[in-house]
Amino acid sequence: MGRSRYKITNPELPHFITLTVLHWIPIFTRPETVNILLDSLKHLSKEGLSIYAYVILENHCHFVVQSKNLDNDISRFKSYTAKQLIKYLNDNRVTQILDQLEFYKKAHKTDRAYQLWQEGVHPEWIQNEEMMKQNVEYTHQNPVKRGYVDNALHWRYSSARNYSGEEGLLEVCCRW
Repeated sequence: MGRSRYKITNPELPHFITLTVLHWIPIFTRPETVNILLDSLKHLSKEGLSIYAYVILENHCHFVVQSKNLDNDISRFKSYTAKQLIKYLNDNRVTQILDQLEFYKKAHKTDRAYQLWQEGVHPEWIQNEEMMKQNVEYTHQNPVKRGYVDNALHWRYSSARNYSGEEGLLEVCCRW
């Protein structure tokens, strides 16, 4: 799963993870690009990935997730979404972002023209219910803290609505 000093210690337990676009480039500013992430998460959830919380911002996303093969699921997610997002950017001639993804690509990534995700995911093992509550709250409050919305429920690309009893864009496990 890429070069990282961070490790998933207990893959069968929930982890808080952060995925960041290379050089914090704002890619998730269009519904089409966010839908690529959501579709991939839906697919992985059918294969055993449990999603407890998520938020997608313009250049990074946070997830509280769990699966028996979490390393592999994250790797598959990053690989698939990178390919689909680069295809979308190419198809729609978003050359400014493509140029940046090429420019900031790590030198050892010789097998590709672009790099979309930063390496690693910075996993944090969620060891108890209090930690789970803190990480879910942090995830939902991220757009509020950044000043994008006044209320977490107003951020469309988040599981905050699921936790308030409303329908969200993804099914999430609200019981832990």
